[in-house]
Amino acid sequence: MSATIAIVGGGPAGLLAAWQLAEAGHTVALYEAQATMGRKFLVAGHGGFNLSNSEPPAAFAGRYGTRHPEFARYLHLFSPDELRRLLARLGIETFVGTSGRVFPTPNHKPAHVLRAWLDRLRALGVQLHMRHRWLGFGTEPGTHCLRHEATGEEFTIRPDATLLALGGASWAKTGSDGRWLPLLLAAGVECLPFAPANCGAEVAWSAYFREKVGRQPLKNIALRCGSHRVRGELLLTDYGIEGTPVYALTPYLRAALATGEPAFLHLHLKPDLPDAPLRQQLARRPDGTSLASFLSKTLRLGPPVPTLLRELAPAGPLPTTPDALFSLLTALPLPVSALRPLDEAISTAGGVAWDAVDEHLMLRRQPGTFVAGEMLDWEAPTGGYLLQGCFSTGAWAAQGIGEFLRVGRV
Repeated sequence: MSATIAIVGGGPAGLLAAWQLAEAGHTVALYEAQATMGRKFLVAGHGGFNLSNSEPPAAFAGRYGTRHPEFARYLHLFSPDELRRLLARLGIETFVGTSGRVFPTPNHKPAHVLRAWLDRLRALGVQLHMRHRWLGFGTEPGTHCLRHEATGEEFTIRPDATLLALGGASWAKTGSDGRWLPLLLAAGVECLPFAPANCGAEVAWSAYFREKVGRQPLKNIALRCGSHRVRGELLLTDYGIEGTPVYALTPYLRAALATGEPAFLHLHLKPDLPDAPLRQQLARRPDGTSLASFLSKTLRLGPPVPTLLRELAPAGPLPTTPDALFSLLTALPLPVSALRPLDEAISTAGGVAWDAVDEHLMLRRQPGTFVAGEMLDWEAPTGGYLLQGCFSTGAWAAQGIGEFLRVGRV
């Protein structure tokens, strides 16, 4: 039987759920606070439109850290392959890059994908309402208060079921501003404070280092936080460091910073060279050869590596023994003072606590209202895992709504 469903939030989770619920024959109204749908979706595509990843399912689910059991189920329901099949139905062909990441073919820009998606929703009869902000729950069970941002009109809706897909709290300019969190707390829904994820880390460089080095990349490195190690490219910045390895390590770095003790990342500058050959090369340094010349000619470690070593090595002159140099090159300590601000982060941790939802992602305190996407307290690295996580939780919540409607409305 057809039901009326409200979806609040026009990002990946909401768009996916709207499609699936409309195809199931339900009447769907999609509300978005911004003037256009999918603004964070569009911004995310500026640096390369990475939609998902081709990693095997078990490894893929492991990217969601402590929430991997839940995401294993969500990904089984709506996998990267299923996403690619859905996009193909829109005429959007995809391919797997050399890194394993999934992209649309070059002729399909983010705006093309979003436009095709919205056209499909309209064809399915989904009502699209822009500039409508969620103000919280109404006084009657199952009701929600909204405001039309253009006219200031406030009104209440009472759908048969509701999905909240309001995003996290990073990139506020896209509408992902977390303004919903105090509204849920006021309604008794357990939520955790937002924290930056997939963001840069602050290192207190000296004025000399900032002036001499500026922004420079370090390619083919490995970065470690405790026992967690990630390969990739690092970017030195005036405030510290950023790049994929830093982003991937933010959960562990955030935990280290929370202890109040000094937090360190350890940088391996030659991870492709096994320890024994590296030690041998360091032992062959000719007498009288400057360290900068030796590193450049023998190990292909040119600028800014010598300056970086001087900046981070213990006080005094740089060590000259092979063992001491080996330690510096393979585990150079980067003292991190903080993570970058929330609004600079690519994504956020925190939000709706998992104890606040049931197995269908329905709020225990608000029967008939479901949540999906970045509203939930989960995080994953960049590389397609964030978008896929939003799509898959949207699909899971849509399935939960269908089950809720079949069992009976509250």
